[in-house]
Amino acid sequence: MTRRPNLAVVGATGAVGEVLLGLLSLRQDIWGEIRLAASPRSAGRKAVVRGESVEVLPLSEELFDGVDVALFDVPEQIAARWAPIAAAKGVVVVDNSGAFRLDDAVPLVVPEVNAAAVRMRSRGIVASPDSTTLTMIAAIGALHAEYGLESLVVASYQAASGLGRDGTDALRAQLAQVAGTEVGEQTGDLRAVIADHGPFAAPLALNAVPWAGVLTDGGWSSEERTVRDESRKILGLPGLKVSATCVRIPVVRTHALAVHAVFEREVTQEHAHEILRDAPGVLLYDDPAAGEFPTPNDVVGTDPVWVGRLRRALDDPNALDVFLCGDNLRRGAALNALQIAELVAREIADRATAADDAEANGVEANGVEANGVERFRVEGSGAAGAEGAGTGADGGAAG
Repeated sequence: MTRRPNLAVVGATGAVGEVLLGLLSLRQDIWGEIRLAASPRSAGRKAVVRGESVEVLPLSEELFDGVDVALFDVPEQIAARWAPIAAAKGVVVVDNSGAFRLDDAVPLVVPEVNAAAVRMRSRGIVASPDSTTLTMIAAIGALHAEYGLESLVVASYQAASGLGRDGTDALRAQLAQVAGTEVGEQTGDLRAVIADHGPFAAPLALNAVPWAGVLTDGGWSSEERTVRDESRKILGLPGLKVSATCVRIPVVRTHALAVHAVFEREVTQEHAHEILRDAPGVLLYDDPAAGEFPTPNDVVGTDPVWVGRLRRALDDPNALDVFLCGDNLRRGAALNALQIAELVAREIADRATAADDAEANGVEANGVEANGVERFRVEGSGAAGAEGAGTGADGGAAG
């Protein structure tokens, strides 16, 4: 019987890593050995996966010996160094940072939208998009398949945990500072009480901060450019017009997006409802008369993107306005990366079956080793080969 592929989780002790380990315990168990790795300060800790306590190992080249697939959820600079090293050892890397998302040789994959792209990995690396993009792209992709997308105007309302544990901890500390006070009723009183903004550009408690990422040309934040660039790549629309404004709000988990989408053909609310009701990875929750529409807290801990407030634009019969929510740690990070890894695992199993059949019939299986894993030739492997890789927003954080 063909063995099950071995998996490494790099960044297992982070906020997304913990969600990922929980998903590995809930989803169908298709993996052989699961190895956990993290930074040196976390090495030696124990984490539970599939009901077993597993020691967290330090990141090293030896970690990848005998591994078939590696899930990376680490800061961008760590992924840029180590992902090519793992790929050079024949490991298929699924990277959740921004290090490779815009690399032309690395597919940017959302299984509900462009699953076939996972096989186009000439560098042995597959990238998973930023959590903001992931909050909308399955729903928008389903509508695009029917109507033909022309442009997007996006306003995101992003959770503090998009900046990892530092973001969550900073928000809770700020909320404690203003609890029981009358802060927020006078100009500047919030900044006077919360002198330390933490990872945010301004106090987040009782506030909204129109900034996520770092400054780029023209006053755009890197997160806003990421929404544009990733949407184009995933949908295969290099000329897609996208304008995004990214805002942090005082929510612990779940990103929300308000999207104005313009299509090539006339749309109707009823047909759009039908499309989204059947779209994979999407939950339609849209009955305003009954008070039914998604809010961030409704969505925490759930797998799909929730869609509501869907309307045909008042002044454009080819446009829809819609509100979407997705758990940024689960839907927007851990789940998509794991779904990509599962696609690779199925591919490995198919190749292994083909190799077994060929061996049984006395035929050499070209390009497939005995374990069914195609070993990729990686150009520029190792740390030096990572130079010039594409970048995205928020590093290894959830976005």
